[in-house]
Amino acid sequence: MNPTPHGGTPEPCLASGARDGQLMAAANRYGSRKMSTDREQVTIRELSSDEMRFCMDLQKRVWRSSDLDVVPHNIFMVAYRAGGQVLGAFDRDDLVGFALAFPAVRQGRVHLHSHMTAVEPELQGQGIGKKLKLAQRQHALASGYDLIEWTFDPLQPGNANFNIAHLGAIVREYLPDFYGSTTSALDAGLPTDRLAAEWWIREPRVQQILEGHPQPVAAARRLRLPRRIREICATDAEAARRIQRELRRELEELFHTSCAITGFERDAAYATYILERYEDRDDYDRRASHESKIAL
Repeated sequence: MNPTPHGGTPEPCLASGARDGQLMAAANRYGSRKMSTDREQVTIRELSSDEMRFCMDLQKRVWRSSDLDVVPHNIFMVAYRAGGQVLGAFDRDDLVGFALAFPAVRQGRVHLHSHMTAVEPELQGQGIGKKLKLAQRQHALASGYDLIEWTFDPLQPGNANFNIAHLGAIVREYLPDFYGSTTSALDAGLPTDRLAAEWWIREPRVQQILEGHPQPVAAARRLRLPRRIREICATDAEAARRIQRELRRELEELFHTSCAITGFERDAAYATYILERYEDRDDYDRRASHESKIAL
């Protein structure tokens, strides 16, 4: 649903003894259960160290990548120990999703970087991802953060719609080939271009969007992608590269003129990024560097 995972080592072995049997039984249940659920019965909570191990296989199912690109168990532990977030979504006793985030600093400002949000492929589109992000927001607010950032692929209209139209994130930065080459099937062999989502979790605008009352966007520009862009990525690599290059060029130019992506629309033929004048670059730099409520 969100940020793309990169880096990592093969999954560590499970502990030996009686607990090993319990963990193996749980892992088998997670991997073989029939995928249907009621969003209302899904609960979100912090993961224990043992539960974090199940995130390895879930990553591979979601991103269809090799062990090389799986974030290992010890990095989840580091995130938790460093003051980040490791949240799990549970359908009764079954782990069906997770969110991993790290504390981050830019220009003296502390914020939360959400590295990964994953939901079982068969359960995507049922509101579990949004439940995870809302829990992440509440946890971040209670910890004193006012900004959560993450990256997403501009050629993934579903992610863009979720991040911008449903959560209220804005985008003011394009990151060309951010992760380099990966083994993820979702990257389709293309450069790993990403958009940097900014989720200003205390702003009234975000609260209005979360409550289902978004304000109209004063569009300065609209950039369209074919609605079938994922099919193009899978079947016509050269056409996908052309579309990616053109979108990169146009968005970089607009971001340098203080435009921001603040809206997203889809119809039968196109997926459309909506940009408006947001604030000038000097205002943005000042805002991005003001003193955080969290002590460094």
